[in-house]
Amino acid sequence: MPYSVLFVCLGNICRSPLAEAAFKQEVHKRNLPIHVESAGIGPWHINQPPDPRAIRQASQHGIDIRHYKGRQINATDFLNFSHIIAMDKKNIAQLVKLAPKMHRSSIKLFMDYVPDHKQDEIPDPYYGDEKDFQKTWEQVSLGAFHLANYFEELILKNSVL
Repeated sequence: MPYSVLFVCLGNICRSPLAEAAFKQEVHKRNLPIHVESAGIGPWHINQPPDPRAIRQASQHGIDIRHYKGRQINATDFLNFSHIIAMDKKNIAQLVKLAPKMHRSSIKLFMDYVPDHKQDEIPDPYYGDEKDFQKTWEQVSLGAFHLANYFEELILKNSVL
């Protein structure tokens, strides 16, 4: 597959698994050939499932993420993923420090794909409540829709060439 997306947040238990789930749903609905995963900047939640509130939020939208396992981004991810998408600007800064110079252009802020939301961040809902996770779902769903639009245009453009 020429296209692959890695969603990245701090710990890979809240935002990035929800983004992964929402985008996988869009990719499946549109039958796009894109590999999708998520990871965290830090090692705190390696091999742990997503936060129970994230699991509940995804479940409310017909998606089961209980089997997802947290993982930390690693050096090979910059080689293996065509697009590395961060949830906030702190994630971007950390990813740029980790990435080889030749792969820094693959790092983008998720909401930059959404018209009128460039440079918007998706706040970490970890210290919040169910409403914060609902807001996160709304943001990642919006981002997933527009990111899928971006890939549809990219795939169409490349198939015409």
